[in-house]
Amino acid sequence: MQVSIFNDVVGPVMRGPSSSHCAAALRIGRLTRDLMDGEISEILAEFDVHGALPTTHESQGSDMGLFGGLMGWDADDERLPNSSKIIQDSGTTIHIKTVDVKDPHPNTYRLTVSNTEEKHTLIAISTGGGMIEVIEIDGFKLSIGGDYYVTLIYTDSPTEETIQGLRDSCQTDEILIHSQGEKNLVEIRASKFITDKELESLKLTEQIQQVKRLSPTLPVASRKGIQLPFTTCEEMLAYDAGKNRPLWELAIDYEKERGNLSREKVFDKMLNIVTIVRRSIAQGIQGTKYEDRILGHQCGRFKDGIESGALLDGGILNRMVLYVTALMEVKSSMGVIVAAPTAGACAGFPGGTLGAVDTLGLTDEDAAKAMLAGGLIGLFIATRSTFAAEVSGCQAEGGSASGMAAAALVTLGGGTLEQTIAAASMALQNCIGLTCDPVANRVEVPCLGRNVIAISNALSCANMAIADFDPVIPLDEVISTMDEVGRSLPRELRCTGLGGLSVTKTSKAIEQSLCQGCNC
Repeated sequence: MQVSIFNDVVGPVMRGPSSSHCAAALRIGRLTRDLMDGEISEILAEFDVHGALPTTHESQGSDMGLFGGLMGWDADDERLPNSSKIIQDSGTTIHIKTVDVKDPHPNTYRLTVSNTEEKHTLIAISTGGGMIEVIEIDGFKLSIGGDYYVTLIYTDSPTEETIQGLRDSCQTDEILIHSQGEKNLVEIRASKFITDKELESLKLTEQIQQVKRLSPTLPVASRKGIQLPFTTCEEMLAYDAGKNRPLWELAIDYEKERGNLSREKVFDKMLNIVTIVRRSIAQGIQGTKYEDRILGHQCGRFKDGIESGALLDGGILNRMVLYVTALMEVKSSMGVIVAAPTAGACAGFPGGTLGAVDTLGLTDEDAAKAMLAGGLIGLFIATRSTFAAEVSGCQAEGGSASGMAAAALVTLGGGTLEQTIAAASMALQNCIGLTCDPVANRVEVPCLGRNVIAISNALSCANMAIADFDPVIPLDEVISTMDEVGRSLPRELRCTGLGGLSVTKTSKAIEQSLCQGCNC
C-alpha cells in the first residue's frame, strides 16, 4: 500500500492513549465486524507472549479500540472508554489469552469470532500510527490495509472464465486468488463492492459458498495505477529540479496524486486538521479529568506562569510548550486528538507548530502549510521505516515528530527548501536511539516530557538550519539509520513495559495503585 500523508502521517482523529493500540485495534475490529456481517456473539483474542500486547493491551487501549471496532464505532466515538462494558452488556462473550506462537510482529492480533451460524478467524498487525494490515483470514494468507472496498468470495473452483467475467463486467482494481488446499478465496479490490446482482448476472452463484464485504477504514482510498511523483527526499529534490519550491507545495503535489484529490481538497483537509487541533488545545488549557491517569491538569499552571512572568524567558518556546502539554493532557483524558504521527507523540508536531503560529501572529492557513511540510517529512519516514514504538522505540514516535516539527518551523520562518530538509535531518539525528519505556504502562510519563523535548529540539534545529548549519548526513540516510538502530533496541525498551523507567520501583507502585479494582 502506498503511503498517504492523511492515512499514515497526520491522522487518524481519535481518542485513546496510543494509536498503535487504540486506533489500529479499532480498525481491525471494524474489519472483523464486517467479516461477521455485524453479528458477533463470541470473540477470542490471542496475543503472543513474545510481543508487546500481553503487557499493554488493557492499559494502552487495545481492548478499548478492538471492542469499539467490533461494535462499528469510529475512532473518535465518545463511548470508547466504556466499550468493554458496553460490548459485554450487549451479550458478547469475550476471551483474551496469551499464547506462545512467536509472531514476527510485536503487535499481532489473532482473533476468532463466531455466532450461532458461522465462525471465522482473522490475523492482523498494527504497523504504527493507527495503520494496520490483515495478513490472514480463515487460513488464507493475504494483505488488506483498509484502503479498498474488498469483496471476498469463498469458492472451491474459480475458473479463468469466472475471473475474466469479473474483470470484464465489474469495475475492479485488482482480483487476487488465495488458495488453501482445494479451497480458494477470491479477493476483489475496488472503489465499491461487487453486488449480489453482479455476481448473479455472471452466473457465479453455483460456484459461491459465501460472500463477505469489508469496508475501507482509511480516509484516503487506493486505486489502480497510482503514479507517485516521488517517495524519498532524494527523489523529491530531483522532482523539484532546482526550482526550490516550498516543501508544503511539494507535499500537495504528492498527496494530490496519491489520493486523486484536487490541490484545494488537499489543503482543506489539512486546514480541517488544524481546526481540530486548535479545539483540543483549548480543551486542554481549560482543564481535563480522567480517573485512569498518572498526571492531572498541569498546563493551566504553565499558562498562569507565562501570563504572570513567573517563568524563565523562553520566548516562542514557552507557548509551544503550553500547547504541547495541553494536547498531551487531552490525550490522557480520552479526549479527541490527531495522531500526528502517533497518539503517543500527538503533541510535539501540531502543538509546537500552532504555538509558533500564534506567537508569530500568523494564520491557520500558515499553520496548514507548515503541517503539510512536516507531513511530507513524515511520509519519507513512513515509506522507509515505521512510527511504531513497539518496533523501533520512541525515536519512531517522538523522534519522528521532532523532525516533522523542525520542517514545519522552518516553513513558518520563511526558510528555503534546503533549510527545511536540513532542519529535519538534524532533529532526527538528535533522537536516534530514544527508548520507549512508559511508566505504569500508561502513555503519559515520560511521553509528556519527550513531546516537549521533541519541539525544543525542533526549534533549535530550525534556527540552526535557517542560519545555514550543515546537517552533514542526508535526510534519507538518517531515516534508514534510525530504522536500523530502532530495530536493534532490546525488546524491553520498545513499549513492552519490561525495561527502563517502566520497571522502576515508583512505576510499579503507580501501576499497582491505578490497577486496584480492575483486571490489569
